[in-house]
Amino acid sequence: MKKQILLLLPLGLILFSAWSFRPADSEIPEDVKKLLSKYSCSSCHHVSRNLIGPSWPAIAQKKYSKKRIIQLVAKPEPGNWPNFQPMAPQPNIPKEDMNKIASWLEGFK
Repeated sequence: MKKQILLLLPLGLILFSAWSFRPADSEIPEDVKKLLSKYSCSSCHHVSRNLIGPSWPAIAQKKYSKKRIIQLVAKPEPGNWPNFQPMAPQPNIPKEDMNKIASWLEGFK
């Protein structure tokens, strides 16, 4: 019994730390979350880990302006993210929706 507890203790600590320090999707406002889903942004980008593309915090760390974010979504520059798959251009996202996404990402902390 003591061996089982001793084996489970490290696993419990790992799971607790991963759960408690992981940013949650709830950090994304609902209206933005819907747009990220609608335009399939969430297929490649995530709030707490890299997927096919960099995570939202990694993108935010670049401190791109709202205007630059919009430019890069419409016409990606793969050299900005050499360790990821090149992003497909997304020029058809309506301006209003892209402004909302870019404003959120520009202010992401």
